[in-house]
Amino acid sequence: MAATYAQIYLETDKYGDINKKGRFYWMALGAFASKTVACSLDDARVNNPLLSTVHEGLAKGNMWLFFDISGWHWYYTRFDASFDVCVLQRDASKYVKPVKDQMEHYPWKDEALPKIKNMHEHSYIVTGFDIAKEIEGTHDIEARRRLQLEHLLAIANHEQGVILQPLIYNDPCFSTWVKIQRFPAIKLVSPVLQLAFTSACDTKDALLKSVAPTTTKLENFESRMKWISDAADRFHELMKKRTQYMEEQLNTIAGWIDVDRSTELPYVPEIVP
Repeated sequence: MAATYAQIYLETDKYGDINKKGRFYWMALGAFASKTVACSLDDARVNNPLLSTVHEGLAKGNMWLFFDISGWHWYYTRFDASFDVCVLQRDASKYVKPVKDQMEHYPWKDEALPKIKNMHEHSYIVTGFDIAKEIEGTHDIEARRRLQLEHLLAIANHEQGVILQPLIYNDPCFSTWVKIQRFPAIKLVSPVLQLAFTSACDTKDALLKSVAPTTTKLENFESRMKWISDAADRFHELMKKRTQYMEEQLNTIAGWIDVDRSTELPYVPEIVP
């Protein structure tokens, strides 16, 4: 998942356009975030029977966010001329039979789809892709950077509010365990809540990561978004001042898979004339 996000940002996926690199700015941050979740899933402090609810919730959120967000981008890169019409019509309950049959094999399908409204919610997506179009046509460097951050935050609001909040954070079992991990004694042995801007799981360089403030309540959307906005600012600054390093890390992440791009995405969206 992280690899696909990185490829979409770098425009090295099958339908990417290298001349438009940077338009899908959230995908670069998403690559680091997805990698961080994968590292958490492998962490022995999370991957144990007592925390199975947290482990499953993280896996579920990471997977269904990918199913949702990759589809919008895949369609836009192939059919940008019809995107503005079709973006309003995406609805998993109305997919053609071959696509529905494929989705029957997706983990947590029956639970996830109703909670994320069958991947139909699109208000932030419309905003984010409208900004992506502006980025494509903007050559002024500072104006482009401003638009990139606006795009990132629009997609982040979709990611966190439309997908992850109803899917995992509103789950009483998941949110209870998240709260428990803030207890002083438990916090001492729990993973640090952070986002590392590196292809490795962690780094000793404090400037290359964003650690959540101690006041962050992960299950609360507003509290979580405050940290994510701060992390986005740190990411944005690194993309400007340490461009070569960040691009190298993203290329490393993108190289984690080497398969036929036509099989990377989880489904082919129904094409609406």
